[in-house]
Amino acid sequence: MAGLSRRAFLAASAGLGAALGVPQQALAQRLADPLTPSAIPTTLDQTILLTTPKNRQYRYLATGPGEPYIPRYDVLGKAADAGRVNRRRSLAYLGHLSDMHIMDAQSPARLDIMVGQSESLWAGSFRPQDTLTVNVAAAMADAMRTVQFSPLTGAPMAAAFNTGDSADMMSSLELRWYIDVLDGVPITPNSGKAGVYEGVQVWAESTFAYHPEDPANDPYGVYGFPTLPGMLQSAVSQTVESVGLSMPWYAVYGNHDTDFLGAIAVSDGLRRFALGDRKASTWQPFAANFLGAWATNPSPITQYLHAVRSNFGRQTDMRSVTADPARKLFESVEFMQAHLDSPATPGPVGHGFTADNVATGKTYWVSDVSPYLRVFGLDTCNQVAGPDGAVPEDQFTWLQDGLEQARAQNKLAIVLSHHNSTTLENEAQSVFGGQRLIHAEEFVAMVQEYPNCIAWLNGHTHINTITPHAKAGGGGFWEITTASCIDFPQQQQLLEVVDNRDGTLSIFTTTLDHTSTPEWTPADYSQTGLASLSRQLSANDWIENPPMRMGSPLDRNCELLLPAPFDLTTIADADLEKAQLAAKARLVAAEKGSA
Repeated sequence: MAGLSRRAFLAASAGLGAALGVPQQALAQRLADPLTPSAIPTTLDQTILLTTPKNRQYRYLATGPGEPYIPRYDVLGKAADAGRVNRRRSLAYLGHLSDMHIMDAQSPARLDIMVGQSESLWAGSFRPQDTLTVNVAAAMADAMRTVQFSPLTGAPMAAAFNTGDSADMMSSLELRWYIDVLDGVPITPNSGKAGVYEGVQVWAESTFAYHPEDPANDPYGVYGFPTLPGMLQSAVSQTVESVGLSMPWYAVYGNHDTDFLGAIAVSDGLRRFALGDRKASTWQPFAANFLGAWATNPSPITQYLHAVRSNFGRQTDMRSVTADPARKLFESVEFMQAHLDSPATPGPVGHGFTADNVATGKTYWVSDVSPYLRVFGLDTCNQVAGPDGAVPEDQFTWLQDGLEQARAQNKLAIVLSHHNSTTLENEAQSVFGGQRLIHAEEFVAMVQEYPNCIAWLNGHTHINTITPHAKAGGGGFWEITTASCIDFPQQQQLLEVVDNRDGTLSIFTTTLDHTSTPEWTPADYSQTGLASLSRQLSANDWIENPPMRMGSPLDRNCELLLPAPFDLTTIADADLEKAQLAAKARLVAAEKGSA
């Protein structure tokens, strides 16, 4: 790259060293190393596959061949020049996280018992791997840090984006654990009594649940789920060490960060149950003591009786558990404040959210990730009811104005949201009225008018999906949906925006497995062993279709081409190199900090 002069390079490295607290000479030596593709293995080199499917029988995982990038021309509308391979320069290398679903699996307020009433409707309320989410998240943070330099160009990762559903059931513990994992803070993923699991996976009468100590009398035993003595004890007593992310990371709301179980408004009765010392193990006491607090229009007497039962332990036929004030269900604004309370390194402070967001209650934001890339973080969640989303009109107008401004400034733009175009149809409105809700067709049509918006990143469906939104007459953008950390294949994503120097852009997408071994070793209850076990358990979900969540090859490792939205030579090589030096310096400083 014909970029900075030697003098400009030394000046830049000196300034970065002073700002980051890294000795100038050591930093300059690292920054002078040429950008070369990372040798760290990814799904380009090796994949994880299910063993031969067998009806109603437990399956294991094995390694498979890597998947090369597949070019997709849906938006470009024509074949691309093969010579681009030798001309490309990286404009932005990014990470994409979504649907981490960190769980406090022992909370009295969890709706795990609902899966026993309707597996298809309430599938997300209980999973065999519920106690292992922190282990998986730590292994994914490790993977993201491992590939902090691009496997394609060697460019340093400029930022990572988290598109929601971070705390599974709005627990303050879940919120803290999720942020701690990304910040590299050790966690013991337990609540209630120290070192003891109290919940449906050890209660024999909870026949809907997987009992790893002895699954013979639950549905999981029929499917051949293994007996795993000591698994739960290990899960709640071990301290999970996370390396944390080394690059700045940004976050938006998911429906699970907004509504209970991602679909239900939080009632006062539910808040009391979360802090209480009674938990239902079977349906009857759950219906009698728990659901009554959700009656649509309860009388004052009914509300009073439920308050008494919640506050003074009068729930009948409920199991006693250890109460924990840290299980408090958080309010919407507390989600943003928790991000502001996160350490300033790797930053940014607030991870997209600002003090103004907290003061005003505005739950969306905009930030420049680099001098030529602007990111818009939306809140598409519906606080009235339902898991799916929509774009409120104020955000729609705000985004439209922001994209127009970015276009005038020759800035590339990426939009983040939790919901994708197949789930942006929620019409639930407050009985007191509210602003108009924008759904997928109108939203996509608006974004198509701004060629500088090259991608829309989201999650929600737990499926790897890449959707082209080509505009009639040429152009458009790519919608990129990543999978989750809770359901198979437990993958996240890498993205790299590349200038092909021929009037086209490419976005390279790479699916990313977490760093635990593909094949779980029996009785390995170490931190990484439990992450490996979680992936294996998730691959045996008979309610859903685990292989389907991988997406097709056209939804995984791809090169997504589109027309350059403006003359990309306006992004000077020297300016690009300066931005990459800053990103690389942050990664080097993070290495020093974790040494």
